Amino acid sequence: MKEMKSPPIQPNLRKLLSFATSERNIEREYGLYIQSPVLALYGYDFEDEVVGCIGIELLGLKRCEIKHIAVSPNHRGQGIGSKMISFIKVKHSLTSIFAETDKEAVNFYKNCGFKIKSLGEKYPGVERFQCILES
Repeated sequence: MKEMKSPPIQPNLRKLLSFATSERNIEREYGLYIQSPVLALYGYDFEDEVVGCIGIELLGLKRCEIKHIAVSPNHRGQGIGSKMISFIKVKHSLTSIFAETDKEAVNFYKNCGFKIKSLGEKYPGVERFQCILES
């Protein structure tokens, strides 16, 4: 995996971020990853193509929050998401990883060992979940 910090944003990375944030926020979010010392965005390469990405915010005390995580539809179900989580855990010597997600991604986090807690309906008609992995 490699850190993604150079402009302009690669087309494959743009597509991946579109799965994790709204299309209109991609440039802003990528800019924040480039500028902020506490944000990091990593790409997962397969055959010279970025097929997965994970963006984190380092919270100090060996903690981080996953801000974005996405895998190309053609490469899902191959363990890439869990490999990216393992990578950031080791790279940053993390003992706690947090994420907030929707119902669609709860099983992914659960399968990666996260504990899941409902945050209720944070937006009209949308239940959100807090996911916590501690070691």
